Amino acid sequence: MKRRFNINVMGQEFYILSDKGDEYVENVVQYVNKKAEEIGRSTKDVSTLGIAILAALNIADDLFELRNEQTLLCSQVRSKTERLIEFVEKSRLGVDDTLRCS
Repeated sequence: MKRRFNINVMGQEFYILSDKGDEYVENVVQYVNKKAEEIGRSTKDVSTLGIAILAALNIADDLFELRNEQTLLCSQVRSKTERLIEFVEKSRLGVDDTLRCS
């Protein structure tokens, strides 16, 4: 069930609805504020809107990097699983072959 949260992002008050818990929402808000603060410190004469857009781009970049990493890890797991299945099948058939890790 969704609950209403009063949050503060970049000094602005917002009300949001979420079915996540208090700690989750607080962690998301802290993450966004941290990104905005980092950008605010590293850029000069950028408006609040500009900081928000740059923070959104940085967060999107984080997301894309994590998705790429997840894709790579899934591919590695899939490959190792296929090799393990092949090894087990060969073992069941009595074929003498050793599993080699790369």
